[in-house]
Amino acid sequence: MISPLAYVDPSAKIGNNVTIHPFAYIDKNVEIGDDNVIMPYASLMSGTRMGNGNTVYQGAVVAATPQDFNYTGDDTIARIGNNNVIRENAVIIRGTFAGNETRIGNDNFIMTGSRISHDVTVGNSCIIGNGSQISGNCIIEDHAILTSNVLMQGKTRLGAYSLVQGGCRFIKDIPPFIVAAHEPIEFYSINTVVLEHAGFPETLIKHIAQAYRILYKANTSQHDALLRIKEQVPGSKEIDHIIEFVASSKLGLIH
Repeated sequence: MISPLAYVDPSAKIGNNVTIHPFAYIDKNVEIGDDNVIMPYASLMSGTRMGNGNTVYQGAVVAATPQDFNYTGDDTIARIGNNNVIRENAVIIRGTFAGNETRIGNDNFIMTGSRISHDVTVGNSCIIGNGSQISGNCIIEDHAILTSNVLMQGKTRLGAYSLVQGGCRFIKDIPPFIVAAHEPIEFYSINTVVLEHAGFPETLIKHIAQAYRILYKANTSQHDALLRIKEQVPGSKEIDHIIEFVASSKLGLIH
């Protein structure tokens, strides 16, 4: 159902079983897949590429023009996957340069008033809390959680299954499977409740905790800590991911 009171550019490509409510705005150079719902006053701007089964609530803007002084008007993309919920007044900004994209995966919950800036990559099954601000070129891995009013500085990374408590801001990377809290932000604990809910075995959670005791509590260099983790913690893809994430960090980790 496409309301006659919505604006839909004639060039926009609309899939099957799409509902576009009154006063929604669908720009040129927009592609919308099947089974999407676009609520009143939502705007899908030029460069939107949307998969299937998404719901975009009132006042949300997808593929907004980059707030980047390097932007010179290139046609860029905001690519949205499947089964995402984009709540009221959230803003997703498209890439800055030709060929660049802002990418949102599948099954994410993007809450009211949050902003995802240019060239950001968000994985799958993430939660972006009310009012949280993600600056340009950030990476958020699968199942990560930003609670309300978090400020994520440009080019930082948030690891898989990690959680950042409300009101925090960070300018360095947050590794996988942890809770980050306080001001200034720091390692708080393993994200045990979420890991248990996700079905991680108790033994694996203990191994993750052991790895982070070495990394954060052993009073040694990061290089030596990674060597100790390889030597002392039983191997798994999760432990390998911790090692790879830490070793590849360009900005360093939170304390």
